[in-house]
Parts: sequence; structure tokens; C-alpha cells
Amino acid sequence: MHRLYAWLRGHPMVVDGAWASIVLFLALVSNMSSGWHRTGYYLITAVMFGLMVVRRRWPGPTVVAAMLLGLLQVLANIEPDASSIGYLVFVYTGAAFAVPWISRFALVSGLLAGPLTVGMLHKTSDDGSPAHGFLQQAFVAVLLSTPFILCWAWGRLTRVRGAYLVELEDRAQRLERERDAQAQVAVAAERARIARELHDVVAHNVSVMIVQADGAAYVMDNSPQQAKEALNTIASTGRQALVEMRRLLGVLRTADATEEYVPQPGVEELPDLLEQVRTAGLPVEYSTSGHIRELPRGVELTVYRIVQEALTNVRKHGGPNVSARVAVDFGDRDLNVLIEDDGRGSTDEQLARGGTDGQGHGLIGMRERIGMVSGSLDAGPRPGGGFRIRAVLPLKTAR
Repeated sequence: MHRLYAWLRGHPMVVDGAWASIVLFLALVSNMSSGWHRTGYYLITAVMFGLMVVRRRWPGPTVVAAMLLGLLQVLANIEPDASSIGYLVFVYTGAAFAVPWISRFALVSGLLAGPLTVGMLHKTSDDGSPAHGFLQQAFVAVLLSTPFILCWAWGRLTRVRGAYLVELEDRAQRLERERDAQAQVAVAAERARIARELHDVVAHNVSVMIVQADGAAYVMDNSPQQAKEALNTIASTGRQALVEMRRLLGVLRTADATEEYVPQPGVEELPDLLEQVRTAGLPVEYSTSGHIRELPRGVELTVYRIVQEALTNVRKHGGPNVSARVAVDFGDRDLNVLIEDDGRGSTDEQLARGGTDGQGHGLIGMRERIGMVSGSLDAGPRPGGGFRIRAVLPLKTAR
């Protein structure tokens, strides 16, 4: 049934042809009872049939043609018959499907249909006086015009309902497009977040392992004990990297994985991070100032990852005999994080290209992280040599 309804909606001429055939049949039957000499009736019926079949394909021209046909029928003094039902259909068509001025034209035609019909059928008595009184004629005129007015109102209702359905469909499509766009934005944001986490975890831990492996290979023959300590550091760093990777995989697999796996690192874990960096051969000074307090988890993780990435960059690009300093200042409204080194630094051109490694994911990740907590980042060469990263993060008391 649904398929049949959909097919009929896609082929309106079939439906209109069926209704026109019914009107044609009724008109032929009524004219047969009055004799076959009524040529005018058959011509009007034939034209009405053709107009009804194509009325929704060309609503404007067919409505105008039908109204002019009705006027011609009045002027030719051809009395209404069963085919006159078609005029009701065209008043409805003008209100439902035609342009506004044709809709108004159909309404006026419907209002005049009653008086014109009464005037055509008006008869006088033998002495010349009206056969019916004025009030009676007025009542009949209103009665004959009422079906036209009702059909026009029905057509207007159909037009309004159609416009409402079109608006609903358009709104549904718009909402679907917005939903798809939001889903794409969410996917992109999630991919960026995972990329930041993977970069921070892999870049830091792998760089520590590479430094320790190079050192172990260098002292393997002359100082087995130092080589053993380096291998132990590699093993512990690898285990830590595995823990972080498992946490990230847990986030990917389940929505509540952040509560089931190891908590995300924060400011309290900075001393452990710096000790690991020192073990890898990079001297780092660490200082805090202000009223140290618990921070929102988003800010805690941002600070940890910024320091982690900055020190990783120092090891990768700072050169030999480089040292670094990390300072965290707990202000009343802002948290200031400063990481600077006395290494080779970087030029503005290198920063514009994305970093000496040609990728620049570290600084990109820093800016994305800080942007998520409405902070600001200043990164560039340090006066006197080296590189400096300063991050300012708005502070709110953790709840």
C-alpha cells in the first residue's frame, strides 16, 4: 500500500485522470437522458476533462482556462450539468497549487459563480415580474457560491500544509547536515586529542630510551655498571610508556575508560618526570611559587604535557651540554609555566616552518591543549641563547 501511495504521488496525472473520468461519466449519463443533440454540453465536458487531467502539471493556465470556460458557458446560456463539478476542482487547484494572483482570481470567480448562475437561470412570469423575490435569489446565489468558497479554503489549507511539510523536510535535512558536521568536528577533535596524547607519550619516552641506549652502548665495555643502570632506565621507561598506551587504548575502546585506568598525570607528578629527564642526562632545575593547590584535571594534565613536550624538545634540539629550567607560579587567577634552556635555540624561520624536525607537532599540540583551557602560549628564542616557552593558564579552584 505504501509503494502504491508513493507511486501515485509521483504520477499525479493518473489520479487526476481517474477523477476526470468519473466526472466525464456522470456528465455523459446526465446528457444522455436529455438527448444527444446538446453539442455545447459535450464540448464543455470534453474541455473540462482535458483540463482536469493536466491541472496539477500546469495549475495556473488550467485554472484560468477553466474560469474563462465557465464565463463562456454563462454567456452562451448553457445551464450547469454534472461536468460543472469540475469548476469546484479548479477553484481548489488555484488556491492549492497556483501563484497568488491566480489563487485570488479563483476566489473571485467562485464568489461570482452563484450570482452569475442565478442571473442565467432567472426567469420572469408572464406579466414580466420576477418569478422569485430578491431575497430568494440572493439566498440561492450565496448557497451556490458556498461550495466554491469551501473548496478555495480547502485549497489554501492544502497549500499551508504543503509548505509546512516542505519546511519540516528542509529542517530535518538541515539538522541532519548539522549533525553530520558536528560528528565530523567531534571526530576531528577526538583524533587531535589522541594525536596529542600519543605524541607526548611516544616522543618523551622513546627519546629517553634512545638517549639511554646510546649511553649504554658507549659505556658497555668500560663501565658495565653504568650500562646496566641505563638498561634499567630503558626498561622502566618502556613500562611507563606501555601503561600510558594502555590507558589511551582504554579511552578508545570504552566511554568510561578514564575512570578504569591509571589517572592522568598532573603537577604532582612533575618531580618524577624531571627525575626521569635528569636520569636521561639533561640537567633540569625545578621551582614553584605561590599558593600550591589542587587544580582542575584539565589544567593539571595540560601543565604536565607542556613540560614533558618542552623537555623532550630540549633533548632533541638543544645540542650538547644543554641544561633547562622549569618554573611553575601559582597566582591568584593564573598559573604561569616557564620552561627555558641554554641550548642552540631556534630561529623564527624554523618556527614558521614547524620546527627543526619538519613536523612541529609538539608546539601544535601545546597550543591546542592550552586553547582547550582558554590559556595562552608564547614560544620562541630566548634572549642570550636557548629557547623559552611560557604558558599562562586561567585558574579556578578544583571542586
